[in-house]
Amino acid sequence: MSEDSNPTRKRIVLTDISSRAWEHPADRGALVALRKLHGFDLLVRKLSGFVNERMVRMLLLGSNVRVSERQFPRVHQIYTEAGRTLDLPRLPELFVAASPYLNASTIGVDTPRIVINSAVLDIMDDDELRFVLGHELGHAESGHALYRTLLSYLIQGGTMLAGGVPFGAWGIRAIIAGLSEWARKAELSGDRAGLLATQDIGAAVRVQLKLASGGHLADLDQTEFLAQAKEYDATEDLRDSILKFLLVEGQNHPQAVVRAGELRKWVDSGEYADILAGDYPRRQQDRDAKISEEAAAAADSYASAFASSQDAMARLARDLGDGLTDLGRRLGQRFRQPPRD
Repeated sequence: MSEDSNPTRKRIVLTDISSRAWEHPADRGALVALRKLHGFDLLVRKLSGFVNERMVRMLLLGSNVRVSERQFPRVHQIYTEAGRTLDLPRLPELFVAASPYLNASTIGVDTPRIVINSAVLDIMDDDELRFVLGHELGHAESGHALYRTLLSYLIQGGTMLAGGVPFGAWGIRAIIAGLSEWARKAELSGDRAGLLATQDIGAAVRVQLKLASGGHLADLDQTEFLAQAKEYDATEDLRDSILKFLLVEGQNHPQAVVRAGELRKWVDSGEYADILAGDYPRRQQDRDAKISEEAAAAADSYASAFASSQDAMARLARDLGDGLTDLGRRLGQRFRQPPRD
């Protein structure tokens, strides 16, 4: 039985919700800035729409199954419900691809389309599938495909001009690392959209459990899994902190354990409950979003994460900072003392 037909499990419809409500601050800051680049926006849309958009649609139509009321009706109903909960004015075309890999993706720039692998349908229950589809709808509504394409063009152009970038290849590597960090935050945004679509934190964590294990839910425990996420965050050895950085450098997806932990943190922060209570930005306010405010919010987010992190490298940096602050205070007091006769 679907949740919509069950009166005890009604989800809250988030009327006129803006994608900024679920976007991670670091992701939102980049998106607000990029949305101001109207000329680049139009150029990427035109270039992509001329060839790639038509090619993608023909490939999907010829190779996969388009979801409808008559094809994959269960998926269609859950997809429609997710879109209704997020109050989306229209839904992208949804396709099912035959694949043993647990994955779903949003592709296309001018007209996003969502593809979900058949393996996902085999192991996800209705609420878990609603989270996965809500995640992809979040990507589509935020325009991640468009802006990732735009940034890939910037990377390609920057690589060609590496000689003009300070430190050449190292400068380009730093740019790519920064863009990969943004892409990982975009995935956290998608997870938040998925949670808002399903409105079931247990289902959201179960999805990460299944992605990490291949679907062996009977052998897993959510509490232990979230404790594992805390252990990953609170590494005691500085060498492990460095290894964590190297492992994710260049990766555009966070690990499943990390994603579960980040969702739990978002719920615990109170932001999720505020949104369900109706406290969220509306679409008509999007044009008034200011780059300076979003940049400040992104900086605050990183500062807060740094201040609360139990990672060895973060603790060392905080200790060094506190030590320098204390030294500065002592020196300041010393020099402010009146000279002795």
